[in-house]
Amino acid sequence: MKICACEWKSVCGDDLSFAEIEKLGEVSYYGKPSPEELPAVIGDSEVLLCSKVSVTPALLDSCPNLKYIGVMATGYNNIDLAACRERGVTVTNIPDYSSSAVAQMTMTFILALATSLEAYTASTARGDWTRSELFCYYPYPLTELEGKILGLVGMGSIGEKVARLAEAFGMKVIYHTRRKKECGREHVSLDALFARSDFVSLHLPLSAETEKLISRESLAKMKKSAFLINTARGGLIDEQALRDALDGGVIAGFAGDVLTVEPQSSTCPLIGAKNCILTPHIAWAPKETRARLIGILRDNLAAWLNGKAQNAVNG
Repeated sequence: MKICACEWKSVCGDDLSFAEIEKLGEVSYYGKPSPEELPAVIGDSEVLLCSKVSVTPALLDSCPNLKYIGVMATGYNNIDLAACRERGVTVTNIPDYSSSAVAQMTMTFILALATSLEAYTASTARGDWTRSELFCYYPYPLTELEGKILGLVGMGSIGEKVARLAEAFGMKVIYHTRRKKECGREHVSLDALFARSDFVSLHLPLSAETEKLISRESLAKMKKSAFLINTARGGLIDEQALRDALDGGVIAGFAGDVLTVEPQSSTCPLIGAKNCILTPHIAWAPKETRARLIGILRDNLAAWLNGKAQNAVNG
């Protein structure tokens, strides 16, 4: 069996491998081919392992041998599921492999914003402390988390883990989902969440309904002292509106691990924005997390080969 693995390096890095997957078939490795290159790259492969490449009806028609797509992530909005279903192509994903890591990064962002950590680190690196008249100085805001309100937009496995971490710091958690969940926390409207929260954190998938959920209008509903965190999908935010809100003092700060265009474009509106922390989509990337992903990826493929597909998203 021929297996085409695109974007594999984003999962393996320099510290892991696809050795277990190689036991299941002949694996050919590629970076991120362009849409024009993809048909030739996939060729007569029966299996495609990928993360962000776009799978369209035209691509499927050009690769008639393709029978299985293993998405190396939880999200699969880049895959045309209906077209795959029509052509008998099974699509699987990797659910809930990175919840702990993403929740950890979310809490890291909350702590960094609350303590102006980047500003103080830069200040001491400039030598400001060596010139201080007193034993300490605090020109940048410092905020206690205890008693503050964290508003979670989305309450799946990641949101639940974030909630528990925040509550350990004494924060009150409110949340918004389309349907109320029995989780022992206050369910509120989206407008109420924006208005009440000291920190707003996004934990929902990107769809036609959620694209640019964070807009000029929603930002204007937030407290001027509030912080926004995004470890979900970049497209949830209107980045120019966020840039204007940060520079104009509409909200106090932002921390994000994802952008609308990745890798980051040189024209990204958030470059140089005031009190803006950006990391390069790494919340999911601890070694333990990636090893778990590879293990589930292998198990998904093995299950499909045995006629018992698991984690299928287009069944």
